[in-house]
Amino acid sequence: MTPLISHPQRDSFRLALARNIVLRTLKPKAFQDLEKLLIIADYKKGELLMGQGDHDMEQYFVLEGALKRVVANQEGKEIILRFSVEDDMDTSYAAWRLRTPAPYSIRAVTKSRVAKLPMEAWVEFLERHPSVKSDFEYEVMHLMSEVMAHTITLHLLDAAGRLQRFLRKYPSLYGRIPMKELATHLNLSAETLSRMKQKTKLAEAKLR
Repeated sequence: MTPLISHPQRDSFRLALARNIVLRTLKPKAFQDLEKLLIIADYKKGELLMGQGDHDMEQYFVLEGALKRVVANQEGKEIILRFSVEDDMDTSYAAWRLRTPAPYSIRAVTKSRVAKLPMEAWVEFLERHPSVKSDFEYEVMHLMSEVMAHTITLHLLDAAGRLQRFLRKYPSLYGRIPMKELATHLNLSAETLSRMKQKTKLAEAKLR
C-alpha cells in the first residue's frame, strides 16, 4: 500500500478519481484535501477488503478491476448483493454511522486496485465539504435501493427474468464478471446460467 501523493502513477490515478461517481464534482481545493488521505492498495482475485462483522471500516474508490459486496449465513451460503468496477465505489458508511458491525463483506472479484481511506477520516472530510457529503449520501441511498430491488427480484422473477434484468441494467458487466460469480449474484447454478447464456447466443445468431 502506497499513499496516493507519493505513488509513481499518481497522475493517472488522479484522473481516474476525477471520474468517480462520488468525486467527479469535487472542487480542486477539496480534491487536494482528499488526496492527502488516500492510500492506493492492490488486491488479488478473491482477497478480502472488509469482512462481515468487522468494526474497522474503510471507504473504497475502485480504480481497476471489480469488487463484490457479499453476505453469508451461518452455514456459509453466500449472496452477492452487488458489483462495483472502475469509477464506482463501495462503502459501509451506514453501518459506521449506526455504530454496528459491517453487515457484509467486500471482496475482490478480479485482480483489483482501489484508493481507500479509514471511514473516520472520510466522514471528517465529508463534514468539511457539505456538498460532497450530500452527493455521497444520495449515492449510498441509491445503492441501498438497488440492493433491495435486487433482493426482491430474486424472489419475484424466474431465472430468465433475473438474467434479463441484469443485462438491461448492467450491460457493461456482462462478460467481465466470472460466470460463477454472476450465477451466485442471480441465485442460479453455474450450469443453469451457462445454458441460458448459450440460448441467448443462439437467439442473437438467428437475428443476424
